[in-house]
Amino acid sequence: MNDAAPADAPRDPLREHTPEDAPATPAEFAALRRRGISVGVATGLYALSYGALATASGLSVPQAVVLSALLFSGGSQFAFIGVIGGGGSAIGAALAAILLGLRNTLYGLVLAKDLPRGGLVGIVRSLLTIDESAANAASGRTPALRRAGFWSAGIAVWVLWNLFSLVGALAGRFIAEPSAWGLDAAAAAAFLGLLWPRLVSRDALAIAGAAAFVALVTTPVLPPGMPVLAAALVAVVAGLLPRRGGTAGGAPTASTEGAAA
Repeated sequence: MNDAAPADAPRDPLREHTPEDAPATPAEFAALRRRGISVGVATGLYALSYGALATASGLSVPQAVVLSALLFSGGSQFAFIGVIGGGGSAIGAALAAILLGLRNTLYGLVLAKDLPRGGLVGIVRSLLTIDESAANAASGRTPALRRAGFWSAGIAVWVLWNLFSLVGALAGRFIAEPSAWGLDAAAAAAFLGLLWPRLVSRDALAIAGAAAFVALVTTPVLPPGMPVLAAALVAVVAGLLPRRGGTAGGAPTASTEGAAA
C-alpha cells in the first residue's frame, strides 16, 4: 500500500510553516530594539519642556522629578502642571491626570497575555505601559517580539524622559517668566503634537472638534482644570455611543499606533 498523500490532496494548514508561525529572527529583535531606543530619544526631548514648566509653575526640582518617575505619562504630567500652574486645585489637577492616563489601563489589558502580571516585574511592567511601549509591542508578530518591543521602548523612554525632566527642571529654576520662553504654551503644543497623528478618521476629527468647542465654551466660566475634564467627557460619551457598521470609528491598529508614537 502506498502511504504517500496524493499530489492534489489539500494541504494541512496546521502543518504549514507560515510567516506567523516562523520563529523570530535576530534581525527582527534588533529592529524592534532600535525602534524602541529611537522612540525613547524623540519622546525624551518632550520632557525638557515638562521639567522647565513644572519648576517655573511652582514645583520644586525633587517634586518635578518624582512626579515624572512615578506618574510617567507625558499627557497626564502636562495636564497636572497645567492645572497647577493655572491656579487650579490639586484635586482638579489629579482628576485631569487620571482621566488622561486611563488609556494605559486599556493597553495593559491588551498586552496582559504576553507580559508578566505578578511580582516586581509585573509592577515595573505596569509603570512602563504607555503609548510608545504599547505601540512598539503591537508591531511584533510573536509573543517574544512583542515582549522585546515593549521592554526596549518602555525602558528607553523611562530613562530618557526622566533624564531630560531633570535637566528641564534645573533650567526652569532660572526662568522668571515662562511666557518669555514660550513655556506657557508648552503643554498645549505637546498635546497637539501627540493628538494630531491620531486624527485619522472622521469620527476622531468630530470628537476632537466637539471637545475643543466644549473646552473653549467652559474656560471663562469654570475654574482652571475643569474645562479639561469637561472636554474629556465628550470623548467618554462618544465612546459609549454605538458605532455604525461596527468599526466606523476606525479602531486603532498596530501600524496606526506605531505611527502615532
